[in-house]
Amino acid sequence: MRTILLTASAVLIGTLLVACEDMDSQKKPSKAAVVKIFKQETTLKGLVSNDKGRIKEGKVQALSLTKKIIASSDVQSNGHYEVKIPENTALPILLKVIFEPDSEQKIELTAAVIYNSMTKFDINPLSTKIAKKAKKLGGYTHPNMLVAAESMVKMPDDNKSTQGFRGDPTKQYGGWH
Repeated sequence: MRTILLTASAVLIGTLLVACEDMDSQKKPSKAAVVKIFKQETTLKGLVSNDKGRIKEGKVQALSLTKKIIASSDVQSNGHYEVKIPENTALPILLKVIFEPDSEQKIELTAAVIYNSMTKFDINPLSTKIAKKAKKLGGYTHPNMLVAAESMVKMPDDNKSTQGFRGDPTKQYGGWH
């Protein structure tokens, strides 16, 4: 009987110590997020388009989260842009397409830049939806951008896994058959 009491006491004390340790770890502040920067001047480039095709005129502005203009460049006649981001620019930044007041283009186009290792960013309705969704999720972070991008992918309801695959893949996804 005495052995059972000692064992039960040891288990109880161990459980309390672990619980106290967990409470202490919850009180400690989490590590600050690492701020990514462009360590040197970097050229970001890509294609500006809408649902009808390439946008051939306008201006691309690189904006800080406080809406400060970091850099800007004109959209070329082939729909491409290049904008030079100064060294030591902190991320995230937004690439926003600005149109002339009399332009036929009515939809705002943006792309969020959160990685300092990437330099190609197409700006289109999909990049705009992803940026807006990430902002609603709490900001332009890797997890939020990932969830936002995944939520934009359309997959046929009848085939969300390989288990349901039958027959010709071109029929399966609305191909040429």
